[in-house]
Amino acid sequence: MTPDVQPTDETIKKLSSQETEYAPPPCVAENAHLKDAKAEYERWKSDPDGFWAAEAEKFVWHEKWHTVSKFDGVYHEWFVGGKTNITLNALDRHVKSDRRNVAAFIWLGEDGTERIVTYDQLLRLVNRFANGLKSLGVGKGDRVVIYMPLTIEGVVSMLACARIGAIHSVVYAGLGHAALRDRIEDAQAKVVITGDVGFRRGKAVPLKSITDEAVADLEFVEKIIVYSRRLPKIEFVSSREIDFDDLMDFPDKCEAEMMEAEDSLFILYTSGTTGKPKGVVHVHGGYMVGTTYHLESFFDVNRSDVFWCTSDIGWIVGHSYIVYAPLCAGVTTVFREGAIDFPHHGVVWELVQKYGITKMFTAPTALRFFMRFGAEIPAKYDISTLRQISCAGEPLNPEAWSWSQKHLCGDGDWGYVVDNWWQTELGGPTIGTPPTMAMRSGKAGIALAGVEAGVVDAEGNDVAPNVGGRLVLRRPFPHMMRTVWNDPSRYERMWKQIEGCYVSGDVAMIDEDGYIQVLGRADDVLNVAGHRIGTADVESALVSHPAVAEAAVIGVPDEIKGESIVGFVQLRQGHEDHESLRASLVEHVRIELGPIATPSKINVLKGLPKTRSGKIMRRYLKALEMGTDAGDLSTLEE
Repeated sequence: MTPDVQPTDETIKKLSSQETEYAPPPCVAENAHLKDAKAEYERWKSDPDGFWAAEAEKFVWHEKWHTVSKFDGVYHEWFVGGKTNITLNALDRHVKSDRRNVAAFIWLGEDGTERIVTYDQLLRLVNRFANGLKSLGVGKGDRVVIYMPLTIEGVVSMLACARIGAIHSVVYAGLGHAALRDRIEDAQAKVVITGDVGFRRGKAVPLKSITDEAVADLEFVEKIIVYSRRLPKIEFVSSREIDFDDLMDFPDKCEAEMMEAEDSLFILYTSGTTGKPKGVVHVHGGYMVGTTYHLESFFDVNRSDVFWCTSDIGWIVGHSYIVYAPLCAGVTTVFREGAIDFPHHGVVWELVQKYGITKMFTAPTALRFFMRFGAEIPAKYDISTLRQISCAGEPLNPEAWSWSQKHLCGDGDWGYVVDNWWQTELGGPTIGTPPTMAMRSGKAGIALAGVEAGVVDAEGNDVAPNVGGRLVLRRPFPHMMRTVWNDPSRYERMWKQIEGCYVSGDVAMIDEDGYIQVLGRADDVLNVAGHRIGTADVESALVSHPAVAEAAVIGVPDEIKGESIVGFVQLRQGHEDHESLRASLVEHVRIELGPIATPSKINVLKGLPKTRSGKIMRRYLKALEMGTDAGDLSTLEE
């Protein structure tokens, strides 16, 4: 989430000078869809509107646009005058082609349940439910909150809303009733779609009871649709409740509502790592074009691939790369409900072997999780089909990247681990290491086609190479957010803090070749003895210790230094907490980064507090350490 107020003092000091470069494995680079990322960037830069117009031509439009883009320095529009519906491109055009009977989704449950749905079957399911929603009076512009487990029905709910022009707002299944209520109220949802339960680590997670609390006394909510997974079905407690299955008992033909390219597709509330969540708005046209482009060009996913995205539909990654972009591209996508280490630590690699998965999108926190359990786990399985693992969500520290490249990708014998950076607000990859380029340790990569990125000081001036500053974007792109729901001034502040720039809220540095390293959140920057330090440097130094699986650092007030550094670590299997280990961790950081970054204290935890999307919640650690209020914790994983 982007903070509303940025620090205004000097640039951030980059401490780590160690850097290694890893050439792209020939088996990956030679077979990549996009052979030359730098040439692609120059193609975009030479004619930005022509570039995006050519990409948009690949989609079905009811009416073609008359203007590719408009930008007034804050607000932007794309494919103006164009009319389409994202579901026409995600479903209908494939059903009318030779993709009709190709698997759109392979859904997996923790208990081993498998469900395969073809493009034709998915279109029929979506049409039935869309007609069911229409029978309730849901139409264009109405908001529908979806609080569903990670199931085919959850995806059908999203697509059915899009089909009829309703605006969906998916809330991660598992957030508490207060968080759910806040989002329902902010969106003024006409309908809420929920499930009886979800499943995680073999246990049922109640959803309906949470929904009941959330909607109590909210008279503007007209209907609550309940998807029951267990028998006997859950008993309804209100006359406004209706069975999900009843809404599937409708004809399987439903014409897609024609939408302006700039009509809202969904509202998605940010994960809240730094404060109050906000409702990010994305639209039918530009979001469709941009996210699909990056699936094919950066993630290198095409119709011959089996793609697994380990996220959830409750997050932007799930929206973009479980649901919309893969369907628009006509590929087969795997998604799975539950924990990545249940029912055993090797279940991910067991499934890669079983389905011959070729491309995977996951998070750095997942790679560190795998590292924690050791290389012997993936070594038990044949995962040589896995050509590319892409990750985003937190800075990918060099140790986790190196371990993953060696043990998950055969040290380049069959695959490549690449990093990328983006946000809920940005919709899709913005900075990344394309599979034909060398990976530089700790660096997310270069600005991708469509993106003009910079690292600047508080006044908006470019900082020197390898000096930390604020990461900004100097122009919008089609899949970027349009506004903040019910709070346009909050959106406007993102473009007005530094004139002519979208301020991302992250601090970063850029090298002479354009590789960008994200150093952490601007509001997490450490200020030690007058030196401003990004959290990523210190955390990476801790993770490079053989006993540490994951780390987070915070700054706490210090009378002499201004702030002192407190570290929190989770240990790898086989290591125990003791005073000598903590002392060795402090000394390890001192040796790696110098005295300025030496932690004053190390805490060993069984697990670091994270949002339900896998991001470390450092402000919660800081509140615990200082005994202060942590603010909104609605997205904190229990």
